[in-house]
Amino acid sequence: MTAARSGPGSQQARLTDYLDRLAQAVGHKDRHQPLKDYCTGLLLDVERKSIEPMAARLDPDRVQAARQSMHHLVAKAPWSSDALLAEVRRYVLPRMQRQGPVVAWIVDDTGIPKKGKHSVGVARQYCGQLGKQENCQVSVSLSVATWEASLPVAWRLYLPREWAEDRARRRRAGVPDEVEFQTKPEIALAMIEQALEDGVPPGAVLADAAYGSDTRFRESLEELGLRYVVGVQGSTSLWRPGGAPLEARPWSGRGRPPKLLRRTVHHRPVTARELVAELGEKRLKRVAWREGASKRLSSRFLAVRVRPAHRDYWRSKPHGELWLLAEWPRGAQEPAKFWLSNLPEQTPLEELVRLAKHRWIVERDYLELKQELGLGHFEGRSWQGFHHHAALCIAAYGFLVAERSLFSPSAHAGKLELSTPEPLPDYRPRGSREQRAPV
Repeated sequence: MTAARSGPGSQQARLTDYLDRLAQAVGHKDRHQPLKDYCTGLLLDVERKSIEPMAARLDPDRVQAARQSMHHLVAKAPWSSDALLAEVRRYVLPRMQRQGPVVAWIVDDTGIPKKGKHSVGVARQYCGQLGKQENCQVSVSLSVATWEASLPVAWRLYLPREWAEDRARRRRAGVPDEVEFQTKPEIALAMIEQALEDGVPPGAVLADAAYGSDTRFRESLEELGLRYVVGVQGSTSLWRPGGAPLEARPWSGRGRPPKLLRRTVHHRPVTARELVAELGEKRLKRVAWREGASKRLSSRFLAVRVRPAHRDYWRSKPHGELWLLAEWPRGAQEPAKFWLSNLPEQTPLEELVRLAKHRWIVERDYLELKQELGLGHFEGRSWQGFHHHAALCIAAYGFLVAERSLFSPSAHAGKLELSTPEPLPDYRPRGSREQRAPV
């Protein structure tokens, strides 16, 4: 294509090298140029990052041929989106680490509003982008973060149960047979296990209460040897500091010896919200965690050691001690946010707060992926097409992250030093209305 023949500057040369590496991940050589074109198109200043507008910018003399080759790459070609993301990680992560070590693995999910009901995984569910229940697709992601930057290294569509159990819809959308219904925490754990197997440098796992309130999710992180700081609901049941359930009843000498822990009317756990209210505002300490747009962000926090109480009456041993971290903004009637963490007992409050609040960095990634790189512009309906498009968007974003880490903190899609021709003056996308003749 014309864009590939343009004279490369230093940034163009780095992009060419990056895309040459990524092309190896999609297999057959016929896919190499469409991948390079697709990623380049996502980085251009094009209002809509769907295939035809990108093709018109990249190769205005052969728009339909360019469109067809990129469509085949995304919708039909049999390559692995996971393999592409692994290649992105191998290039970008070392450049991120030159600014500092990996400090966190961040689990989150993001919604893309959709009309209709045929796009794979679309259902009426909570959409964070809109802040309410709406028709959307939801993806779970795992990102690796330093203090300065983050990169999604795994991305998977959440398939609601009504989709997972509908054979006809699955067949039409090309959902692989091996994909079964999984909760979002289960999807996240599978991503984390794969990242460990791949040798990704570990960090503390950060997640909001949709994941942290799942006891099995936290226990699995412990079993994997990972540290975490995860949000929980204020209704989470806990034992007060130094407290624990009662031991099993003494054996009477008849039958099996009792093993289960006990509670009584006067010996019961409390909720996280009740506990923090009992401790009172005098225990709070103001902590700042990062620079905001106009000032350094700070709030009031406290941290105490507690034992979770979730269903411990079915256990023979109590849960281990964890940190309960709570935020209680000045002027609020009650605490606003709660976290549980298995960081060491000597961890300073400031470190707990800084890690808990570092989850914000993926919101920046989501915003840029959607607004600048066209994550939500995919017009296909298939499982494969959805994951291919997402992986290519992350690949384009990875180049921006690498550029910011090494050279230009202001690198953004549409502002790179990329030379491409303008579309032909009489070009109109397929299906557009004919322009009115001048009066």
